Amino acid sequence: MSLVFDALVIGSGPGGLAIAAALCNQGLRVAGLATTPPPVEWSNTYGIWCDELEPMNMTHLLSHRWQNCVTYTLDQKISLQREYGLFDNVKLQSHFLKQCDRGKMVWHQGTAASIEHLPTHSWVTTTQGAKVAARVVIDVSGHKAALLKRPESNPIAYQAAYGIVGTFSSPPIETQQFVLMDYRSDHLSPAERKEPPTFLYAMDLGGGVFFVEETSLANSPAVSFEVLKKRLYQRLAFRGVQVNHIHHIEYCLFPMNLPLPLINQPVMGFGGAASMVHPASGYMVGALIRRAPGLAAAIAQAVNHPNGSPGEIAATGWQTLWSTEEIRKHALYRFGLENLMRFDDQTLQAFFASFFQLSLPQWSGFLANTLSIPEMLQTMLTLFGRTTNEVRWNLMRSAWSDRALLWQVWHPQVNIDPENKPDSRSK
Repeated sequence: MSLVFDALVIGSGPGGLAIAAALCNQGLRVAGLATTPPPVEWSNTYGIWCDELEPMNMTHLLSHRWQNCVTYTLDQKISLQREYGLFDNVKLQSHFLKQCDRGKMVWHQGTAASIEHLPTHSWVTTTQGAKVAARVVIDVSGHKAALLKRPESNPIAYQAAYGIVGTFSSPPIETQQFVLMDYRSDHLSPAERKEPPTFLYAMDLGGGVFFVEETSLANSPAVSFEVLKKRLYQRLAFRGVQVNHIHHIEYCLFPMNLPLPLINQPVMGFGGAASMVHPASGYMVGALIRRAPGLAAAIAQAVNHPNGSPGEIAATGWQTLWSTEEIRKHALYRFGLENLMRFDDQTLQAFFASFFQLSLPQWSGFLANTLSIPEMLQTMLTLFGRTTNEVRWNLMRSAWSDRALLWQVWHPQVNIDPENKPDSRSK
């Protein structure tokens, strides 16, 4: 009989390696399945607030750190008084792979095509016909998950961005500065300002190199890369800046409000596949790093029961990842996202001007999803009391139009697959 691993992780991005490393640290026999097994270059940039990494002693994995962090909104420059960092992708990947190597993790090359669940383990078959067996399968293959099931939902809102790493005729932002959001729209025509708002996300990488990215926070349908590119060049030109040389172009597109997966399915998920993208901001990397150890510990405890079925092990994982508290918070964040997408340019800028005037523990905890439900509600009430009448009116109107989401905060419901039965087999 072929070796049955304790866990099979599908995917080798930051989420896949984070959970794989955490599972190895629990002493489990872990296998990985990826189209191109690591080490492989990650092309996207991953930023994070430094104080999120400090408790985990991981700040040494950053390639850059900025103390001069600002937001521009309503022609105001708001100093965020918080340090931001950019991961060195090679160091981050190496950090996880060293833990995987210590756990003697085995990587398989291929793409998951189907899965069959038996009473004690599952078989994953690749498009090439190879098979891997494991007590539990964890799908970390992104929002277009290979094996996970989730309810249908329309419309889906997407965060989209077009970015350039390169040199410029003059600095596009202040030197040694990080710009979280620059929503100034004076470079746009009156007609363009009525279109979905976008903002500049930018950082000085040193040595005359900058990263500038035009971003749509969330929209349905997604703002196109063509529009984002045009707006980025308009923004630069308005400030007298020309692109001299492009080192790298970054394209970013991912859904913000995917429904939660069916939590009674005998496959576990993590990362974007498990709808872990922050619905109101798009943040996820910090949550991956912070939550992987706890999830791995729960899975390891379930695996240690020799007669546990794939469905029972996965159920333990789902209950840990999407507890009742997390489901309630997810509904609140989705309520916030619906508001942000309805705001016009000026209302959105007024909202963020108020948001970043909240106390640091409030706005930082909201973005990191580390606040409790009472703390989230207090944060939202504080913002409501300090913001403009236009923002207040929009929020009150949404409390009615999006009342179904607010209902889920108080009466959380999990997504269930009615066709899934214990000991069932599926492909």
